[in-house]
Amino acid sequence: MNFKHASSKSLGEVHSSVETANRKTPWKRAMAFLGPAYLVSVGYMDPGNWATDLEGGSRYGYALIWVLVMSNIMAIVLQNLCARLGIVYKKDLAQVNRETYPPVINFCLYMLAELAIAACDLAEIIGMAIGLHLLIGLPMIWGVSITIFDTFLLLYLQKLGMRKMEVFIIGLIAIIFVSFSVELFFVKPVVSEIFAGLQPTMPDDYALYIAIGIIGATVMPHNLYLHSALVQTRIIGDDDESKRKALKWNFIDSTIALNLALFVNAAILILAATVFFKNGLHEVASIEDAHKLLAPLVGNKLAPALFAIALIAAGQSSTITGTLAGQIVMEGYLQIRINPWVRRILTRAVAVIPAFITILLAGEQHMTDLLILSQVVLSIQLAFAVIPLIYAVSNKKMMKNFTIKPWLLALSVLIAAVILFLNIKMVLNKATSFLHSCEDGLIQSFIIIGLILFAVLLLLTIFYPLFYKNINEAPTRIHTTPLTINTIDVKDYLRIALALDFSHMDMHVISHGLKHAGPETTFILLHVVESAGAKLLGQYAADAETLKDKEQLDMYASKLKDLGKVASVHLGYRNRVNEIARICHEEQADFLIMGAHGHRGIADFIYGHTIERVRHNVDIPVLIVN
Repeated sequence: MNFKHASSKSLGEVHSSVETANRKTPWKRAMAFLGPAYLVSVGYMDPGNWATDLEGGSRYGYALIWVLVMSNIMAIVLQNLCARLGIVYKKDLAQVNRETYPPVINFCLYMLAELAIAACDLAEIIGMAIGLHLLIGLPMIWGVSITIFDTFLLLYLQKLGMRKMEVFIIGLIAIIFVSFSVELFFVKPVVSEIFAGLQPTMPDDYALYIAIGIIGATVMPHNLYLHSALVQTRIIGDDDESKRKALKWNFIDSTIALNLALFVNAAILILAATVFFKNGLHEVASIEDAHKLLAPLVGNKLAPALFAIALIAAGQSSTITGTLAGQIVMEGYLQIRINPWVRRILTRAVAVIPAFITILLAGEQHMTDLLILSQVVLSIQLAFAVIPLIYAVSNKKMMKNFTIKPWLLALSVLIAAVILFLNIKMVLNKATSFLHSCEDGLIQSFIIIGLILFAVLLLLTIFYPLFYKNINEAPTRIHTTPLTINTIDVKDYLRIALALDFSHMDMHVISHGLKHAGPETTFILLHVVESAGAKLLGQYAADAETLKDKEQLDMYASKLKDLGKVASVHLGYRNRVNEIARICHEEQADFLIMGAHGHRGIADFIYGHTIERVRHNVDIPVLIVN
């Protein structure tokens, strides 16, 4: 038998899991498209924005409001390009980059994406720790330690499903929105002065540093990967009309969600400008100082409490963004899938270590400096996500009738040029300043080498697609597909369950199944979808990977039918062990055959050890094929 190779989709477990066409009313059909941008928007309200917005407002008053508005326009344009890529080409940005760039550049882009995710996670850790410290007086070192456990909160929410997770996130966003609405009511800013801040000005070089931090905190690079995957959770037809409708509603979704994020960021900057700058407190650069001064300057104790509560909510609401984005970039660039909780713990550990070191060596007073640095790091990575995105959506071979118009291409290039100019200027300024102040020749050499590598990678990212325009549509599926089934003489059973993972082991599992089968045997073909979407939505998942997995099982069933056998197909979601046991019980299987890949030790920790746990959860014979 010949089995065709089936490519997987981004966030396969939730790919095409939300129905958009078969809704009773136009309103419900429209609402079906709304959602992905809100999940993305929480990343635009994370604690990293707070530090840059507070310092910008306290130092320069309303002068940098135009930077917030500009960065929000950038975000709307770029996030809509991501939505276009996911809806039309049906792949996320990481998968597209893997097709576009050679392995060395891809690995560098992957490492930069991971660095951006770690920087975002660092901001969430610091924000959460500061919020707890301000609200209940918990020492910062303990606050950082507690943030490790929100990993398990996220995993629990994922287990409950997408709907409950959305309710949780929307609730946190509502807390942030209401808190700052009340804060603005307390401080009563002058509207005319706010509008005056829309005029572009750059008071000094440090204002540029803050402006770049604001851009990095608003237009977050890992969100570009995330959005291009989340839009694929909707079932969208392959015809042009369906895609146009999806693009229209996703534009509305992104505009509403990101303007909500703009309100939160502007409210923080306006609060700092009205309360601190106008009172001559131009050095309020830390969140702790802002919290301490709110009560005496605003005139009530509710303002600082709302400030701390909103900060905690912001940290928690942003956690899921980095987790899903991390899965997307790892699977897209490296085609590696590991257990979500391992992925989450690794990401959190990378972010926790710098926070611990900063507290222990420099003291808690430098946590806000680390927070601002994390946003500048995000901004530096931004060009390496934006440039490939522009190439992708302007590629006629990929986008066909949906290639972006010349005016949108020009606007996108202008946005990329602004980001590049600001980042290059900041990097050169900081590097030059440090080279002059540092007398250690070895450190100076490392800085120069780093600048050269940064420039080379940037030039390759920009110019490689111009000279090598062919898209290498390599299969993105993590599993391989067997080509033949070899039969072996084994005992017959009436209802044989075959646990399939679409690897080379399927050939052995099905072969043993055939040889154990009798004339009346029915095969129960089962596979547990392991993508992030499936873990979120469970049985409601209908994304591309889920559909492809179903298609793969149907193909197996068809081939078995050609051999005169009867087979039914069943997909499981979330927990592999529980789902395999559940399907075997519900389908009354009398025999289970599973394939063993032979990994052990640390590999068991990373990839899981399913077989050992499954055999304790079923009361039927289990054949382990090695």
